[in-house]
Amino acid sequence: MTYIQSAEKSKIVRRLKITEGQVRGLVAMIEKDTYCIDVIAQTSAVKQALSNVEDLLLENHLKGCVHHQMTSGQTKKAVDEVLKVYKLKRK
Repeated sequence: MTYIQSAEKSKIVRRLKITEGQVRGLVAMIEKDTYCIDVIAQTSAVKQALSNVEDLLLENHLKGCVHHQMTSGQTKKAVDEVLKVYKLKRK
């Protein structure tokens, strides 16, 4: 079973590469002694970018893996996974 469809995988990889660039920018900001508030603003942008990636991954998982589990009689496994992700997102 394919876990992430090709189009979605490309979108996720693209977003992660953008986020990687943002993190490199953060390193440069620290090295240049950039004003703290500006660094904090950039860290917030990075956290939001990662949250968006998580949302894409979760949506893909629900539409693919969980749907497959539910339709193939693996309901308990599907519910357990959804609850696990829910608990992770609450942290």
